[in-house]
Amino acid sequence: MRNAKDAEKTTRTPGAARTTTAARTTARTAAAGLALALAAGIPASPALATESPTAAPPPTAGALDRYYRQPLDWGTCMSSPQDEAGRDLDKAGVQCADVTVPLDYSAPGGRTITVAISRLKATDTRRRIGAILLNNGGPGGPAVDSPPVIRTAMKEVGPRYDIVGFDPRFVGRSTPLDCGWPVGFTWFSAGASRAGFDRQVALSKSLAAKCRATNASVLPHISTRNTARDMDVIRGALGERKISYLGYSYGTYLGTVYTQMFPGRYDRMVLDGAVGPDDYNPRLLKHTVRENEQALSAWAAWAAARHTTYGLGRSRTAVLATIDRVMAKAARAALTLGTAPEVFRVDDTHIPTLIFMGVADDGDASRHLLAQQVAALSQASKGREAPVPQEFAETLGLLLSGDGSAFGSSQTAIICGDVPAPRDTERYWRDIQRSRGAHPLFGPLTENIGPCAFWDAPREAPTRISHDAPVLMVAATGDPRTTYRSTLTLHGRLPGSRLLTLENANRHALYGEYGNACVDDEVNRYLATGRLPKRDETCVK
Repeated sequence: MRNAKDAEKTTRTPGAARTTTAARTTARTAAAGLALALAAGIPASPALATESPTAAPPPTAGALDRYYRQPLDWGTCMSSPQDEAGRDLDKAGVQCADVTVPLDYSAPGGRTITVAISRLKATDTRRRIGAILLNNGGPGGPAVDSPPVIRTAMKEVGPRYDIVGFDPRFVGRSTPLDCGWPVGFTWFSAGASRAGFDRQVALSKSLAAKCRATNASVLPHISTRNTARDMDVIRGALGERKISYLGYSYGTYLGTVYTQMFPGRYDRMVLDGAVGPDDYNPRLLKHTVRENEQALSAWAAWAAARHTTYGLGRSRTAVLATIDRVMAKAARAALTLGTAPEVFRVDDTHIPTLIFMGVADDGDASRHLLAQQVAALSQASKGREAPVPQEFAETLGLLLSGDGSAFGSSQTAIICGDVPAPRDTERYWRDIQRSRGAHPLFGPLTENIGPCAFWDAPREAPTRISHDAPVLMVAATGDPRTTYRSTLTLHGRLPGSRLLTLENANRHALYGEYGNACVDDEVNRYLATGRLPKRDETCVK
């Protein structure tokens, strides 16, 4: 599950740059961590891998034939002369098409929508393995722009695959969803007071009402199960008997759902930053506090070693104290960042989100960006002019203005679409209050209310694991979004799977993005041979 920033990047909701690095990092971290997050704590529903008893019965295979057998009109990826991302895809040899799918799979003769896909065809046709479908997580992250980046990550095995990216229903270039929100993100903290929480309740309620008012006809059909159905239509339209898959963050949950719904239709499957189905719900972040505090502590030590550059403190404790001081000031009055015409007002409900996003990656470049942000916040808390680095300004713009409305709308709709959230607002407040003592920074964020508390209940029960799936999972021990504990749970539920662990890394999403040769080589070996390792393997940072 990646972030809002990720949604705009050319890399994915974990790491390489595909859209804009800032957009993707925010989107992925937020989405995944936030959506997935980038919430938690909802009771699991009974094991169920079929339609909910209250849902309409699934259509017969024949009713969907026209979708599975549709011809695809491959062509340019440019949607307009100004579409630079599309132009880059064209230059890389990528072709794009739209796949028509039913809005409601229980009524395939009714309204249709389109799912945008892209394809970088295999060049080693003599040894072609098949097609591999990509999902970058988010939820709400696009992947149409991803095939060239993944081709590079796949090294020698890349030319043997048709690499297929897709923007899930209502995301990116697919039939869009935009509720006209004044913000692009919904994962904020309750802040230090009841007044801050009450503002978050009012915001969440208004966002849900706005989506219901503008998009009531489609919201019930935005779910992981329907996206998995779309994936299978894509497989059929491509003419593939089976399809391979690479999913990051939320994409690992989507991949798992696909294995349960369509068990005979996948080949090689890589789940990077895997989340267990029981952990995917509107309160995804609830059990991620420990990993995020660990990642923040490691970042603080890094920043302390560079005090002469950032001025945040000469020890880990001093850097964390700087954050505490910023939070205390922001709780009394919003901080002013930037200079005209780009001025942002940031308070104690926003700052934990920004820090949460910043600790999703322990690479030096990401740590530098977070240090710049905290330095700007520190200056603002002292009443000084606080210029905002461009990437920080992009992040703030996505989070705090309507510029990110489409991303926030689709991400939230996906998060709310599988499992109902608790409706009692006081339950969230009690959880927040209980968390403050041990987790004063992240507790009021991970326990906070969101729009799902005011969303209509999902039409289907969530997919539960009812049979094994031989997949390759990839995970870092310090992943602050889809935690290593969650990956271990899924691994235990799928005994035929194998787990590739990267030790001592506080990073969400690894393959092709983190630069660890051991991880990349092991994944590529599996993609080349189709053989899982004989046992679980461990790599070292």
